[in-house]
Amino acid sequence: MYSTNPSPTNDDNVEVVYGTDISTSIEGLEPNTTYYVRVFLTNTIGEFYGNEFDFMTAEVSLVNCDGNPIQSIVYGTQEWTVENACHITYRDGTPIPEVTDNTAWPNLTTGAWCYYDNDPTKHRLYNWYAVMGIHDTDPNTPNKEFAPEGWHVPSDTEWTTLEEHLIANGYNYDGTTTENKIAKAMASTTGWISSTDTGAIGNDQSLNNSSGFNAFPEADRYMNGAFYIEGDNAVFWSSTPKIDESFAWSRFLPTNFGYLYRNSSYRRNGFSVRFVRD
Repeated sequence: MYSTNPSPTNDDNVEVVYGTDISTSIEGLEPNTTYYVRVFLTNTIGEFYGNEFDFMTAEVSLVNCDGNPIQSIVYGTQEWTVENACHITYRDGTPIPEVTDNTAWPNLTTGAWCYYDNDPTKHRLYNWYAVMGIHDTDPNTPNKEFAPEGWHVPSDTEWTTLEEHLIANGYNYDGTTTENKIAKAMASTTGWISSTDTGAIGNDQSLNNSSGFNAFPEADRYMNGAFYIEGDNAVFWSSTPKIDESFAWSRFLPTNFGYLYRNSSYRRNGFSVRFVRD
């Protein structure tokens, strides 16, 4: 018998592992979780429970496309990844299709990804349907999970919580703690098209990324299949739809501005994705 609570019994409605083979394994366990295990026997005399022992399962490690661990950072009560998603399967291993054709991309209502400018040396972008795990056109089919175990795509509200935390903790470019001037603090120190506007991401890029969020200007793919100018912006999906079924909420960092912009975007656009820990 096993359970996430001490002293599991036959009343816990958990799987019973039968057999005397010491190699018998328990499958389907959640990561980073403590389990309690006891041997349970029934004979002619009655029930017997052996001694209890406990163990903790390992935490699932996020890896990037190079196979290296993805770094994360804590902001207040949230933990965010500081690299963009780059996987090409859903959590259960189902492939997310790569769509390169500019005619096919605008007609999608299911998940897809692409390289920026269809160049395999570039980064990966996803439409909103991929983010939501919409992998086929059958409305009765359950959606897949896009994020790895233990993580999820941030909601619109979670993006707002991050924004408010950064503002309140002095990450505005001018050090104030009111209004939204946090873009430089969130942006990478390289890659942006140059700007002379005060407080803009592209102005003196060496001063960027004080928050460690490290948003690189990977640009985006329009709903019509065309690609926007690399170096001009970084755009990230939220998991929150709008009432209008063609749109969802996103966050936008433009090189010529100093703020994190909340945007209503076509679901067929291709954007970057970050994760927040469950």
